[in-house]
Amino acid sequence: MTQVLERPVELRSPATPAERTARRKALLEWIAVHSLGVAAALFFTLPFVFVFLTSLMSDSQALSRDLIPHTWEWANYRRVFDTPGFLTWWKNTLIYAGLGTVLTVVSSIPVAYALAKFRFRGRNLTLMLVISMMMLPPQVVVIPMYLFWAKQLDLSGTLWPMIIPLAFGDAFSIFLLRQFLMTIPNEYVDAAKVDGCGDLRTLLKIVLPMAKPGIAAVALFQFFNAWNDYFGPQIYASENPGAWTLSYGLESFKGAHHTDWNLTMAATVLVMAPVILVFFFAQKAFVEGVTLTGVKG
Repeated sequence: MTQVLERPVELRSPATPAERTARRKALLEWIAVHSLGVAAALFFTLPFVFVFLTSLMSDSQALSRDLIPHTWEWANYRRVFDTPGFLTWWKNTLIYAGLGTVLTVVSSIPVAYALAKFRFRGRNLTLMLVISMMMLPPQVVVIPMYLFWAKQLDLSGTLWPMIIPLAFGDAFSIFLLRQFLMTIPNEYVDAAKVDGCGDLRTLLKIVLPMAKPGIAAVALFQFFNAWNDYFGPQIYASENPGAWTLSYGLESFKGAHHTDWNLTMAATVLVMAPVILVFFFAQKAFVEGVTLTGVKG
């Protein structure tokens, strides 16, 4: 007869009071941490949900206490796009944010690379000047800058007074890129120079591919800043409705539709949506770039 060998059953000893206490404590900590996370998520998400739901209400319901639309008025978004000037505000904002981001990145990378990898007299002083420019409020120089652009160059009523300065670098972008480039080992740069690469080729072929997260973070910061900028268009473009951006045009839209809260909320959603989508798809590179900037000083 074939004998069936049965695997011996391992008997677990009952958990000790100390183990049960530790498990209970770990469970309570897990519940507390996740409860705080859910509460924080709701705190930041509910205002967006409220704006979106209000944008889909009728004119009469938007002024009531109802939170859920009785009928989903998707036509509100078409009415916003049909508003005279709204598409022009979109075009101006894309030009300002897109061109400004490109100019900022292109002009800030060489300066940040020099401050991070070159040894020259006055490097620390230059870095201190860059940091001091970050601390200087833009309101301090707004009057002389306006007089220069409006009186000397006659560019008031356009977006150029906000775009052209970005071609000469941005203090925050230079500092952020410099901090990120400091995390790239100097051995890579030295090896490229030994192989015969000049400074420019080393920057383009070696450093830039390794600095993509930092560049992405700088580009996103500048894009968000330009997209949401209200102060600049108010100073330089307020006299010309054809040069308004979404942030400034939304104020005019709200004044014209001060009782139509559904349309105001629909316009607000259309202004916020591109920024939210850009951050959603690029958040990995953004978080990685910001995190690594503080690794090495």
